[in-house]
This record gives sequence, structure tokens and C-alpha cells, in this order.
Amino acid sequence: MNTLDDLSQILRRIDGRGYPAYKDLQNCSYHSTDGKFELLIDHVQGDPFAAPSSIRFRLSHDITGFPDWSHSSKPRRIALENHLTRIVSEYCGRISRRAGSGKSGLIDIDTPGQEVLERTALLYTETGIEVRLNVGLPARGRRISGREAKQILCDDLPQLALDTLSFNKLDEEKIRLAVETNEDADALRAQLKDRKLISFIANASSLPRRSGIDQKPLDSSSSISFQSPDELTVTLETPNHGPVTGMGIPEGITLIVGGGFHGKSTLLNAIERGVYNHCANDGREFVVTRADAVKIRAEDGRAVTGVDISPFINNLPNGANTTAFTTENASGSTSQAANIMEALESGADSLLIDEDIAATNFMIRDHRMQELVSPDKEPITPYVAKVRALYHEHGVSSILVIGGSGDYFPVADLVIGMDQYLPQDITQQARQIAAAHQSASIKQSNTFGVITKRRPQPESIDPRKGRREESVKTRSTHHIQFGESDIDLTALTQIVSPSQTRAIGAALAYAVRENIIDGQQSFTEILDCICNKIQHSGLDALSDNARGDLAEFRRHDFAAALNRLRHLKISPA
Repeated sequence: MNTLDDLSQILRRIDGRGYPAYKDLQNCSYHSTDGKFELLIDHVQGDPFAAPSSIRFRLSHDITGFPDWSHSSKPRRIALENHLTRIVSEYCGRISRRAGSGKSGLIDIDTPGQEVLERTALLYTETGIEVRLNVGLPARGRRISGREAKQILCDDLPQLALDTLSFNKLDEEKIRLAVETNEDADALRAQLKDRKLISFIANASSLPRRSGIDQKPLDSSSSISFQSPDELTVTLETPNHGPVTGMGIPEGITLIVGGGFHGKSTLLNAIERGVYNHCANDGREFVVTRADAVKIRAEDGRAVTGVDISPFINNLPNGANTTAFTTENASGSTSQAANIMEALESGADSLLIDEDIAATNFMIRDHRMQELVSPDKEPITPYVAKVRALYHEHGVSSILVIGGSGDYFPVADLVIGMDQYLPQDITQQARQIAAAHQSASIKQSNTFGVITKRRPQPESIDPRKGRREESVKTRSTHHIQFGESDIDLTALTQIVSPSQTRAIGAALAYAVRENIIDGQQSFTEILDCICNKIQHSGLDALSDNARGDLAEFRRHDFAAALNRLRHLKISPA
């Protein structure tokens, strides 16, 4: 068994040699003298300017000492892993230092955002805790700095492990709050379906965020605490915090209305992010939404392949087949129709739509326009005409932010009015207005239509690039380079972390590699297969390497990525 002393001697021996000599360390492991700390070097960077080396360490539970209550359920374990990852990240920020050329001296970890997601950066296992880091092995120019490398690998990392992963060195109250909050959020979400609710927003929640790119809560002095109107108030039970009271949004068609800048989109954004749990003190810890709620928007220019958009669009002037609609450059209305039908195919049970990012001609068509352009000249059946049939036929609810049109009043089950970020139930007023303008109401469709199943064809999903059999790179949270194809996920606002995007890319490659996309299985069957694999074997099942940069994703976002491959080919299921 190689020890850290052996590693120290190797580093002294290769000090000053060319950088490739670091490769002698790759795929090796080194133990502390007591055997309770293990360092594993999985990948060594090619030079100090390349992507950092992949290094893991393990610390046995003889040292960590976390009590059973901290990881006694899956939600608690995930919260503990996220909490410890944040602590490790802060520690890395303190000890990471420039130690030569390029990335020399860098020490970092894939750090969670506000959402609590299952990740591969830190794993709590039966035998201990495993941490996966990115480390810039130090060099002067392209010559190995053995002394600095010894400081990092043999001194800093073992000390990091002891200081961040030993229960008796950490704040027990913060750990308890983290794991209990996450367990309670799961418990709240589990009650939604039985209570016939789509979403729940606890009283005293703080919904506004610092900015569109910063999901941390707005300063408390500038934020208004959420308070449910009496008519919508419900109380749900949690195992740790007891009863939690707040606003329940029921199944059916819900409108969120109000003046500009009064919090309509802020509420919808909290609902769409409520498909995930949030860390303690986020302000949205007890804002929960069904996991199968999908945000929908228009997406001009996206590629669409073989999607049946006929429930909304028929008789196009160019004669295009809308039962298997294909285009390289969708319009606002056709893209939104395709986004809805794809979400339904992947199992969405509720749709979230904000009129600000929707196609107007897809959402509404008032009576004056109907008089000017006769129905036989208009290929679009607006969403307002189909929304009730979608709910009655398929059980799919809708939550819509509507600020510019009252055409949805006659079809709404609930109308929430936002006034200075506080909700009111104004359903009765909306119904009275609708009754007074009944003659101008849009005619409702009696049926929605079929949700068609499709089969992606394997020859159209190619991860190869040049000589590489598999080339999948994530350039940002919303872009995947898959082989020669660029997958644009900009419109998928429920992807909240680049780690999710990397996992989606890895899952696409896995589905090709394992022949899950075989031309016979439908989208639904492919999604079930991948989700079941991850559920039983973890995210590590997606890769042959021990990656520390993956996070759990939803089936709907995987399906959306696959649907956005520009060379995708489809057969009907």
C-alpha cells in the first residue's frame, strides 16, 4: 500500500523535471499511515495551462463521526452532502493560491447554488466521505514544482479533510437545520398530489432575488414577506418543523394578474424553481412545486423534428404537415406549440407560462381580430381555446402570468391578483367581468387532441467529433457541444446549474453508448430507462470516470436537450 510519505518522495524526485513526469502519479492512490485517509489521483493535466487535474480523497467514518440523524434518510443525506460541499468550497477558497504558471496551486470543487441537488462532488458512502476536487499541479514554467505539490497533496488536502469533514469541528445547529429543512421540503412536495395542489408557497417566504443572474435572496430590508390570502390558505405537515401554513395553488387553470412590477413574474419564477429544494435561509425553503411542472415559452429559431402540433396549428399555407411538424427555424407560435407537445410527451402534469416570453398570437386571438381575419384563414388555435380541454382530457394544469388580456378570465378556475408582491384571490371579480363580456369570449375547443409518442433514431444522434468516438463538452449552463452539434438550452430556465447540463450531456452519450436509443424505444421509454439507472446506480453510472462535476437533472430537461439536436430524426411510435 502506497503511503503519503511515498508520494512525498516521488514529488521530491521529480522536482524540476518536465511537466509530463507528473503522469507517473496518474491512477495511483496513497494512504495516511493510519489508513483512514486516502488520496486518489485520477487524471493529471497535460501542462500547467490545461484543465486542472482530477483528484479525490476519502476520509473514513472513524474520523468523520457524523451521527445517524444527519444522514438517516435520502433527503438528509443529500442535504448533508450539499452542506459539506459548501464548507469544502469555502476552505478551498482560503488555501487555493497561485503557485507558479498557469493553474498552478488551484484547488476547487463543484460548488452548489441555492438549489439542493444530488451531486457527485462529495459523496457520503457506507465507509466514509469521498470528495472530488480540481487541483492545478504546480509548475514553474513547464517544470514541476515538487515542493509546492507536496504541500498541496500531502499537507493541505489531508488537513482540509480533517477540518471540513469532522463532525466535532462543525456547527451542529447548521447541519441540523440543513438536513431537516431539506427533509421537510420533500415532505411538503409529497403531499401536493393528494391535496390536489400544483404548488405551495409558505407564509413568510422571501421570493425576490438579487438579480436575474444571482439567485441569492434580496436583502431582507428590501423584500416583502409572502402572505397567503385567507381563501387560498392551506396547512401542510412536516416531520421537523411541524405544520406549515401558506398558499396552495390548486389543480386546474390559474391566472396570476396585476400591474407591472407588482410581483407576477417573481411569483411564477419561485413556482418554477420550486421543483427543486432550496438551502436553508434561501427564503424559498418551503416553496415547493410538483416535480413534473414545466416552464413553457416561445423559442424563435429552434429546430423542431416530427412533433405533432396539430392540437394548436393546422392548415399552414405552405402545406407543411403539422402532425409531424419539422423545421430548422421555428416561429414563435410553432416553437411554443412544439415545446408544449414535447413537455406533454415527457410526462409534464402542469405547464407554467409567462405572457412576457410567450408568442402573443399563440396565447390569444381577440374577437376583433377574429372578425378581421376569418377562422378559415387562421391556422393557429390559441392556447386560451385549448387550455380547459387540456386539463379535462389529460389532467394537465396551467399556471399563467397574464397582464395584458382578459381573454383567459372565462376559462380560469383561480385568479390571483398581485398587489405590491402580496397575493389576493380576485377570482369572483374576474368572473363578473367575464360574464359582462360573454359575447366576446373565445370559443372553447371540446377536445384537445392526441399526445403522440415518437421514437428517436440512433443514426441521427452522433457524439463523434474528428477522431474522437465521444466528444461532449458543456460550454455553459445552457449549451452542450455534442459531437459536431451545438445544443442550445437557453430557453430551459429550469436548468439551474452547469452541473446539470454536464450530466445531461453525459446521459445523452450514455444513451448512445448503451444502445438505449435503439430506434425502437419511444421518448418515454428512453427517459424511464435513464432515470431508473440513475435512481438505482447514481450519477456515476453515466461515466466510466469518477466525475465530480455532475448534478441531478429532470427527465423533461433531458428530453428537451434531445429534442433540440438539429440533425435529430424521428419515427412515430
